Amino acid sequence: MDRRNQSVVSEFVLLGLGNSQNIQVLLFMIFLILYLIIGSGNTVIMILIITDSHLHSPMYFLLANLSFVDMWLSSVTTPKMIADFLEEDKTISFGGCICQIFFAHFIAASEMVLLVAMAYDRYVAICRPLHYSSIMSLQKCAELVLTAWTIGFIHAMSHLVVVVQLPFCGPREIDSFFCDMPLVIKLACMDSSNLDLLMNADCGVVGVTCFVLLLISYTHILLTVRQSSTSGASKALSTCSAHIMVVLLFFGPCIFIYVWPLSITWLDKFLAVFYSVGTPLLNPAIYTLRNKEIKSAMKRLMSYSIGPKGSKDAQKP
Repeated sequence: MDRRNQSVVSEFVLLGLGNSQNIQVLLFMIFLILYLIIGSGNTVIMILIITDSHLHSPMYFLLANLSFVDMWLSSVTTPKMIADFLEEDKTISFGGCICQIFFAHFIAASEMVLLVAMAYDRYVAICRPLHYSSIMSLQKCAELVLTAWTIGFIHAMSHLVVVVQLPFCGPREIDSFFCDMPLVIKLACMDSSNLDLLMNADCGVVGVTCFVLLLISYTHILLTVRQSSTSGASKALSTCSAHIMVVLLFFGPCIFIYVWPLSITWLDKFLAVFYSVGTPLLNPAIYTLRNKEIKSAMKRLMSYSIGPKGSKDAQKP
């Protein structure tokens, strides 16, 4: 890293989501509650899958990893955003900015590949049910998760190598609530148009490739379900519809922020908020509200936790 460039700009100013103090306090309360719900909701899903033997299957192993990734996806930017609502001087250090860029792309790319792994699991379960147990195992799922993290790390490193070498010598205001790669590139003291295209292409390789693979997988699955008249077809369709909803909610904002940017400030902020808070919040809701096995496991956990107390109360005269 060029020490001279680092010393010129040691921190960046985040303009955030609004200027009114009353709005800032309101947003602080709203996003604090949402962040607590995200953490607790995804934690409950992981605990259910780990502790309930009925959920010890490849699909739920991948779902537990998705909840883990979602929890960290919101933690990269949301705590800083919440704290800044109460601060007049919304600054972030150069190192903190670099860390946000790295972990945001690391976790987001990992989740994209993880969603592809979940689609592959459903493809094998529905289109090749007789071979499911031999193809999908916990070891195979662990390999898929490791692949997701590896691809995410390589993708994030490609951004990190670029951004640490950029010359920052003047402008330092970022019109967002976190250090977003396209906005940081614009602050560099150089012509960043080609670099911006290169970074969009880098994001497109991961994002578009995963999205196309997901479209192919779920199209094949839906065609197979359509031709089936068994009772299991409705269950398969319900499971896949939840997965497809999650895919659309996650990839929609990513495509319009990084792959096909619209250059509309308020829309970019809305998509960034939805991407950082909305998706990790909606994922647990979608999987718990539409999944009978998860709801049954939650009932078993609640009955187990209140069972001893309830039996003691019942014995009292």
